[in-house]
Amino acid sequence: MAKSLQTCFRSRRDNSRARSWLCAAVVAGFSLFAANASARTAPDVSQRQGYHYYEIGDMGAPRPAAVQPGLMLVGGGEWPYEAFRWMIGKAGHGRIVVLRASGSTEAQDEFFKDIGGITAAQTLVFEDRRAASDPAVLEIVRQADGIFIAGGDQSNYVRYWKGTPLNDALNQHVRDGKPLGGTSAGLAIMGAFSYGAMDGGSLTSEDALKDPMGSAVTLVDDFLQLPPLPAGQVITDSHFGARDRLGRLLTFIARLSKEQGTARIKGLGVDENTALCIDGDGVGKVFTDTNGKVWLVVPQGLVDLVAKGSAQDYREYIDGRVLAGQALDFPGFDVTGIGSGSRLLLPAFTVENPAFRSEADVVKGRLVVRPLD
Repeated sequence: MAKSLQTCFRSRRDNSRARSWLCAAVVAGFSLFAANASARTAPDVSQRQGYHYYEIGDMGAPRPAAVQPGLMLVGGGEWPYEAFRWMIGKAGHGRIVVLRASGSTEAQDEFFKDIGGITAAQTLVFEDRRAASDPAVLEIVRQADGIFIAGGDQSNYVRYWKGTPLNDALNQHVRDGKPLGGTSAGLAIMGAFSYGAMDGGSLTSEDALKDPMGSAVTLVDDFLQLPPLPAGQVITDSHFGARDRLGRLLTFIARLSKEQGTARIKGLGVDENTALCIDGDGVGKVFTDTNGKVWLVVPQGLVDLVAKGSAQDYREYIDGRVLAGQALDFPGFDVTGIGSGSRLLLPAFTVENPAFRSEADVVKGRLVVRPLD
Protein backbone atom coordinates (compact mmCIF):
# COMPACT_ATOMS: atom_id res chain seq x y z
CA MET A 1 0.00 0.00 0.00
CA ALA A 2 2.86 2.38 0.87
CA LYS A 3 4.59 1.72 -2.47
CA SER A 4 1.37 2.31 -4.34
CA LEU A 5 0.87 5.62 -2.57
CA GLN A 6 4.44 6.65 -3.44
CA THR A 7 3.72 5.78 -7.08
CA CYS A 8 0.51 7.82 -6.88
CA PHE A 9 2.27 10.86 -5.48
CA ARG A 10 5.00 10.62 -8.16
CA SER A 11 2.32 10.38 -10.85
CA ARG A 12 1.04 13.82 -9.96
CA ARG A 13 4.51 15.26 -10.38
CA ASP A 14 5.04 13.34 -13.67
CA ASN A 15 1.63 14.51 -15.01
CA SER A 16 1.11 11.10 -16.63
CA ARG A 17 -2.51 10.30 -17.52
CA ALA A 18 -1.99 6.59 -16.79
CA ARG A 19 -0.36 7.36 -13.49
CA SER A 20 -3.18 9.77 -12.68
CA TRP A 21 -5.73 6.99 -13.13
CA LEU A 22 -3.60 4.76 -10.89
CA CYS A 23 -3.47 7.54 -8.30
CA ALA A 24 -7.22 7.90 -8.23
CA ALA A 25 -7.75 4.16 -7.88
CA VAL A 26 -5.19 3.79 -5.12
CA VAL A 27 -6.45 6.76 -3.14
CA ALA A 28 -10.02 5.53 -3.41
CA GLY A 29 -8.98 2.05 -2.31
CA PHE A 30 -6.99 3.40 0.62
CA SER A 31 -9.89 5.61 1.69
CA LEU A 32 -12.23 2.62 1.68
CA PHE A 33 -9.70 0.57 3.68
CA ALA A 34 -9.30 3.38 6.21
CA ALA A 35 -13.05 3.85 6.54
CA ASN A 36 -13.54 0.13 7.14
CA ALA A 37 -10.72 0.06 9.70
CA SER A 38 -12.21 3.08 11.47
CA ALA A 39 -15.62 1.44 11.61
CA ARG A 40 -14.05 -1.59 13.26
CA THR A 41 -12.01 0.28 15.82
CA ALA A 42 -13.89 3.52 16.59
CA PRO A 43 -17.37 3.80 18.13
CA ASP A 44 -20.17 4.73 15.76
CA VAL A 45 -22.20 7.74 16.96
CA SER A 46 -25.11 6.97 14.65
CA GLN A 47 -28.24 5.23 15.83
CA ARG A 48 -27.75 1.68 17.09
CA GLN A 49 -30.23 -0.82 18.43
CA GLY A 50 -32.48 1.60 20.27
CA TYR A 51 -29.80 4.04 21.41
CA HIS A 52 -27.18 6.59 20.37
CA TYR A 53 -23.60 6.58 21.63
CA TYR A 54 -21.13 9.45 22.11
CA GLU A 55 -17.72 9.76 23.74
CA ILE A 56 -15.04 12.29 24.60
CA GLY A 57 -11.54 11.87 26.01
CA ASP A 58 -9.08 8.98 26.08
CA MET A 59 -10.96 5.66 26.28
CA GLY A 60 -7.74 3.77 26.90
CA ALA A 61 -6.38 5.90 29.73
CA PRO A 62 -6.00 4.13 33.09
CA ARG A 63 -8.03 5.39 36.03
CA PRO A 64 -5.73 7.61 38.15
CA ALA A 65 -7.11 6.61 41.56
CA ALA A 66 -9.29 4.03 43.27
CA VAL A 67 -13.08 4.22 43.11
CA GLN A 68 -15.16 4.75 46.25
CA PRO A 69 -18.88 4.37 46.93
CA GLY A 70 -21.12 7.41 46.83
CA LEU A 71 -24.50 8.72 45.75
CA MET A 72 -25.04 12.23 44.36
CA LEU A 73 -28.68 13.39 44.37
CA VAL A 74 -29.09 16.64 42.41
CA GLY A 75 -32.36 18.57 42.49
CA GLY A 76 -32.17 19.90 38.92
CA GLY A 77 -31.30 23.32 37.56
CA GLU A 78 -27.67 24.40 37.35
CA TRP A 79 -25.02 21.97 38.51
CA PRO A 80 -23.31 22.73 41.83
CA TYR A 81 -19.79 21.94 40.61
CA GLU A 82 -18.37 21.14 44.05
CA ALA A 83 -20.78 18.21 44.26
CA PHE A 84 -19.69 16.98 40.84
CA ARG A 85 -16.03 17.27 41.83
CA TRP A 86 -16.95 15.15 44.87
CA MET A 87 -18.43 12.50 42.57
CA ILE A 88 -15.48 12.66 40.19
CA GLY A 89 -13.16 12.03 43.14
CA LYS A 90 -15.26 9.02 44.16
CA ALA A 91 -14.92 7.77 40.56
CA GLY A 92 -11.13 7.87 40.87
CA HIS A 93 -10.97 10.64 38.23
CA GLY A 94 -11.65 7.93 35.66
CA ARG A 95 -14.40 7.41 33.11
CA ILE A 96 -17.92 8.80 33.63
CA VAL A 97 -20.86 7.22 31.78
CA VAL A 98 -23.93 9.41 31.26
CA LEU A 99 -27.30 7.72 30.79
CA ARG A 100 -30.22 9.65 29.33
CA ALA A 101 -33.35 9.31 27.19
CA SER A 102 -33.20 12.69 25.43
CA GLY A 103 -30.55 15.18 24.36
CA SER A 104 -27.04 14.16 23.37
CA THR A 105 -23.61 15.25 24.63
CA GLU A 106 -24.53 18.13 26.95
CA ALA A 107 -23.72 16.39 30.23
CA GLN A 108 -20.60 14.57 29.04
CA ASP A 109 -19.18 17.82 27.68
CA GLU A 110 -19.86 19.59 30.95
CA PHE A 111 -18.15 16.80 32.88
CA PHE A 112 -15.11 16.69 30.61
CA LYS A 113 -14.68 20.29 29.43
CA ASP A 114 -16.16 22.51 32.15
CA ILE A 115 -15.40 20.55 35.31
CA GLY A 116 -12.55 18.33 34.17
CA GLY A 117 -10.45 15.92 36.16
CA ILE A 118 -11.65 12.77 34.36
CA THR A 119 -10.03 10.59 31.73
CA ALA A 120 -13.10 10.33 29.51
CA ALA A 121 -16.88 10.49 29.34
CA GLN A 122 -19.37 8.40 27.41
CA THR A 123 -23.06 8.96 26.74
CA LEU A 124 -25.81 6.45 26.03
CA VAL A 125 -29.09 8.00 24.83
CA PHE A 126 -31.88 5.43 25.09
CA GLU A 127 -34.74 5.41 22.61
CA ASP A 128 -36.51 2.21 23.59
CA ARG A 129 -36.28 -0.85 25.82
CA ARG A 130 -34.12 -2.93 23.44
CA ALA A 131 -30.99 -1.01 24.36
CA ALA A 132 -31.21 -2.06 28.03
CA SER A 133 -30.32 -5.62 26.98
CA ASP A 134 -27.68 -4.73 24.38
CA PRO A 135 -24.32 -6.39 25.26
CA ALA A 136 -22.35 -3.32 24.16
CA VAL A 137 -24.43 -1.07 26.43
CA LEU A 138 -24.05 -3.42 29.38
CA GLU A 139 -20.28 -3.61 28.89
CA ILE A 140 -19.96 0.19 28.83
CA VAL A 141 -21.96 0.38 32.07
CA ARG A 142 -19.92 -2.44 33.63
CA GLN A 143 -16.65 -0.65 32.90
CA ALA A 144 -17.83 2.77 34.10
CA ASP A 145 -15.98 4.30 37.04
CA GLY A 146 -18.95 6.55 37.75
CA ILE A 147 -22.47 6.73 36.31
CA PHE A 148 -24.63 9.85 35.99
CA ILE A 149 -28.35 9.75 35.10
CA ALA A 150 -29.40 12.95 33.34
CA GLY A 151 -32.68 14.83 33.55
CA GLY A 152 -35.63 14.58 31.21
CA ASP A 153 -38.70 12.38 31.62
CA GLN A 154 -38.36 9.70 34.31
CA SER A 155 -41.20 7.67 32.82
CA ASN A 156 -38.81 6.80 29.97
CA TYR A 157 -36.29 5.45 32.44
CA VAL A 158 -38.97 3.31 34.05
CA ARG A 159 -40.25 2.01 30.70
CA TYR A 160 -36.83 1.43 29.17
CA TRP A 161 -34.86 0.10 32.17
CA LYS A 162 -37.05 -1.39 34.90
CA GLY A 163 -36.67 -5.17 35.08
CA THR A 164 -33.93 -5.31 32.42
CA PRO A 165 -30.27 -6.38 32.50
CA LEU A 166 -29.38 -2.68 32.66
CA ASN A 167 -31.47 -2.36 35.84
CA ASP A 168 -29.39 -5.17 37.33
CA ALA A 169 -26.17 -3.58 36.08
CA LEU A 170 -26.95 -0.25 37.76
CA ASN A 171 -27.64 -1.96 41.07
CA GLN A 172 -24.44 -3.99 40.68
CA HIS A 173 -22.44 -0.82 39.92
CA VAL A 174 -23.42 0.57 43.32
CA ARG A 175 -22.84 -2.76 45.08
CA ASP A 176 -19.35 -2.78 43.57
CA GLY A 177 -18.55 0.40 45.46
CA LYS A 178 -18.70 2.84 42.55
CA PRO A 179 -20.48 6.23 42.61
CA LEU A 180 -23.78 7.00 40.95
CA GLY A 181 -25.46 10.37 40.53
CA GLY A 182 -28.64 11.75 39.05
CA THR A 183 -30.33 15.08 38.47
CA SER A 184 -34.02 15.96 38.12
CA ALA A 185 -35.57 12.89 36.43
CA GLY A 186 -32.37 11.02 37.23
CA LEU A 187 -32.79 11.87 40.91
CA ALA A 188 -36.47 10.89 40.82
CA ILE A 189 -35.61 7.23 40.23
CA MET A 190 -32.84 6.95 42.83
CA GLY A 191 -35.07 6.14 45.78
CA ALA A 192 -36.44 2.71 46.63
CA PHE A 193 -39.73 4.24 45.44
CA SER A 194 -40.14 6.74 42.62
CA TYR A 195 -42.72 9.09 41.23
CA GLY A 196 -42.74 7.70 37.70
CA ALA A 197 -44.91 10.36 35.97
CA MET A 198 -46.28 7.40 34.01
CA ASP A 199 -49.41 9.25 32.88
CA GLY A 200 -47.33 11.78 30.95
CA GLY A 201 -48.00 14.63 33.37
CA SER A 202 -46.15 16.36 36.16
CA LEU A 203 -48.24 16.10 39.29
CA THR A 204 -48.74 19.28 41.36
CA SER A 205 -49.03 19.31 45.13
CA GLU A 206 -52.58 20.64 44.89
CA ASP A 207 -53.76 17.78 42.69
CA ALA A 208 -51.92 15.14 44.68
CA LEU A 209 -53.49 16.26 47.95
CA LYS A 210 -56.99 16.15 46.39
CA ASP A 211 -56.80 12.40 45.72
CA PRO A 212 -53.81 10.47 47.11
CA MET A 213 -55.02 7.21 45.58
CA GLY A 214 -55.79 8.75 42.20
CA SER A 215 -54.45 7.51 38.88
CA ALA A 216 -52.13 10.52 38.55
CA VAL A 217 -50.13 9.44 41.61
CA THR A 218 -48.01 6.95 39.66
CA LEU A 219 -45.56 5.43 42.12
CA VAL A 220 -42.98 2.84 41.13
CA ASP A 221 -41.14 0.30 43.28
CA ASP A 222 -38.76 -2.63 42.75
CA PHE A 223 -36.49 -0.58 40.51
CA LEU A 224 -33.15 0.77 41.77
CA GLN A 225 -31.72 -0.37 45.11
CA LEU A 226 -28.94 2.00 46.02
CA PRO A 227 -27.18 1.66 49.35
CA PRO A 228 -26.37 3.47 51.58
CA LEU A 229 -30.02 4.59 51.18
CA PRO A 230 -31.84 2.08 53.41
CA ALA A 231 -33.70 -0.56 51.44
CA GLY A 232 -37.42 -0.01 51.04
CA GLN A 233 -37.58 3.31 52.85
CA VAL A 234 -36.91 6.34 50.64
CA ILE A 235 -38.75 8.23 47.92
CA THR A 236 -36.99 11.19 46.29
CA ASP A 237 -38.25 14.37 44.62
CA SER A 238 -36.56 17.18 42.69
CA HIS A 239 -36.97 20.94 41.94
CA PHE A 240 -38.42 20.94 45.42
CA GLY A 241 -38.83 24.44 46.79
CA ALA A 242 -39.06 26.15 43.39
CA ARG A 243 -42.01 23.99 42.33
CA ASP A 244 -43.71 23.79 45.73
CA ARG A 245 -43.52 20.01 45.95
CA LEU A 246 -43.84 19.46 49.70
CA GLY A 247 -47.55 18.62 49.41
CA ARG A 248 -47.02 15.98 46.77
CA LEU A 249 -44.13 14.39 48.68
CA LEU A 250 -46.35 14.12 51.76
CA THR A 251 -48.96 12.49 49.54
CA PHE A 252 -46.43 10.00 48.19
CA ILE A 253 -45.36 9.07 51.72
CA ALA A 254 -48.96 8.67 52.93
CA ARG A 255 -49.90 6.46 49.99
CA LEU A 256 -46.78 4.32 50.29
CA SER A 257 -47.32 4.00 54.03
CA LYS A 258 -50.71 2.51 53.25
CA GLU A 259 -49.67 0.31 50.34
CA GLN A 260 -46.48 -0.97 51.94
CA GLY A 261 -47.97 -1.32 55.41
CA THR A 262 -45.06 0.42 57.11
CA ALA A 263 -44.27 3.67 58.90
CA ARG A 264 -40.66 3.58 57.70
CA ILE A 265 -41.24 5.51 54.45
CA LYS A 266 -39.33 8.81 54.30
CA GLY A 267 -38.99 11.49 51.66
CA LEU A 268 -35.96 13.41 50.44
CA GLY A 269 -36.80 16.52 48.41
CA VAL A 270 -33.85 18.33 46.83
CA ASP A 271 -33.90 21.99 45.80
CA GLU A 272 -32.65 23.22 42.43
CA ASN A 273 -28.91 23.98 42.08
CA THR A 274 -28.39 21.73 45.11
CA ALA A 275 -27.03 18.23 45.68
CA LEU A 276 -27.00 15.74 48.53
CA CYS A 277 -23.82 13.66 48.40
CA ILE A 278 -23.79 10.49 50.51
CA ASP A 279 -20.56 8.58 51.07
CA GLY A 280 -20.10 4.89 51.70
CA ASP A 281 -20.40 5.37 55.46
CA GLY A 282 -23.87 6.86 55.06
CA VAL A 283 -22.82 10.45 55.79
CA GLY A 284 -24.62 12.99 53.62
CA LYS A 285 -23.41 16.52 52.87
CA VAL A 286 -25.20 19.25 50.91
CA PHE A 287 -23.57 21.30 48.16
CA THR A 288 -25.42 24.31 46.78
CA ASP A 289 -24.75 27.47 44.80
CA THR A 290 -28.00 29.15 45.86
CA ASN A 291 -28.45 28.39 49.57
CA GLY A 292 -30.67 25.47 48.58
CA LYS A 293 -31.76 22.75 50.97
CA VAL A 294 -32.58 19.08 51.10
CA TRP A 295 -35.92 18.42 52.82
CA LEU A 296 -36.18 15.29 54.95
CA VAL A 297 -39.83 14.35 55.53
CA VAL A 298 -40.80 11.74 58.14
CA PRO A 299 -44.38 10.63 59.04
CA GLN A 300 -43.65 11.00 62.73
CA GLY A 301 -47.28 10.54 63.72
CA LEU A 302 -47.28 7.09 62.18
CA VAL A 303 -43.92 6.26 63.75
CA ASP A 304 -45.28 7.16 67.18
CA LEU A 305 -48.46 5.16 66.57
CA VAL A 306 -46.49 2.05 65.66
CA ALA A 307 -44.27 2.47 68.70
CA LYS A 308 -47.22 2.31 71.07
CA GLY A 309 -49.94 0.52 69.11
CA SER A 310 -50.74 -2.67 67.26
CA ALA A 311 -50.72 -3.58 63.59
CA GLN A 312 -54.51 -3.43 63.62
CA ASP A 313 -54.44 0.09 65.08
CA TYR A 314 -52.05 1.12 62.30
CA ARG A 315 -54.20 -0.35 59.56
CA GLU A 316 -57.42 1.17 60.88
CA TYR A 317 -55.75 4.57 61.26
CA ILE A 318 -54.23 4.75 57.81
CA ASP A 319 -57.18 3.18 55.99
CA GLY A 320 -59.36 5.95 57.38
CA ARG A 321 -57.05 8.73 56.19
CA VAL A 322 -55.80 7.68 52.75
CA LEU A 323 -58.92 7.09 50.67
CA ALA A 324 -59.59 6.90 46.95
CA GLY A 325 -61.45 9.89 45.59
CA GLN A 326 -61.10 11.88 48.81
CA ALA A 327 -58.72 14.63 49.87
CA LEU A 328 -55.82 13.53 52.05
CA ASP A 329 -56.35 14.00 55.78
CA PHE A 330 -53.05 13.09 57.41
CA PRO A 331 -51.39 14.94 60.31
CA GLY A 332 -48.02 14.50 61.95
CA PHE A 333 -45.15 14.98 59.49
CA ASP A 334 -41.73 16.21 60.62
CA VAL A 335 -39.87 18.29 58.03
CA THR A 336 -36.16 18.94 58.53
CA GLY A 337 -33.99 21.13 56.33
CA ILE A 338 -30.49 19.88 55.52
CA GLY A 339 -28.21 22.73 54.48
CA SER A 340 -24.58 23.16 53.54
CA GLY A 341 -23.67 23.29 57.23
CA SER A 342 -25.63 20.13 58.10
CA ARG A 343 -24.90 16.41 58.00
CA LEU A 344 -27.35 13.60 57.33
CA LEU A 345 -26.46 10.34 59.05
CA LEU A 346 -27.84 7.11 57.61
CA PRO A 347 -29.46 4.71 58.26
CA ALA A 348 -30.86 6.53 61.30
CA PHE A 349 -31.82 9.66 59.30
CA THR A 350 -30.32 11.87 62.00
CA VAL A 351 -29.62 15.46 60.94
CA GLU A 352 -26.80 17.31 62.63
CA ASN A 353 -27.10 21.11 62.68
CA PRO A 354 -30.37 21.28 60.70
CA ALA A 355 -31.08 24.38 58.62
CA PHE A 356 -34.71 24.42 59.83
CA ARG A 357 -37.29 22.22 61.50
CA SER A 358 -41.04 22.24 60.89
CA GLU A 359 -44.17 20.22 61.51
CA ALA A 360 -46.67 19.66 58.71
CA ASP A 361 -50.26 18.43 58.72
CA VAL A 362 -52.59 17.76 55.84
CA VAL A 363 -56.15 18.68 56.82
CA LYS A 364 -58.74 17.66 54.22
CA GLY A 365 -56.38 18.33 51.36
CA ARG A 366 -54.93 21.55 52.80
CA LEU A 367 -51.28 21.72 53.82
CA VAL A 368 -50.49 23.40 57.14
CA VAL A 369 -46.82 23.97 58.04
CA ARG A 370 -45.61 25.22 61.42
CA PRO A 371 -41.98 26.23 61.83
CA LEU A 372 -40.38 24.92 65.02
CA ASP A 373 -37.34 27.18 65.03
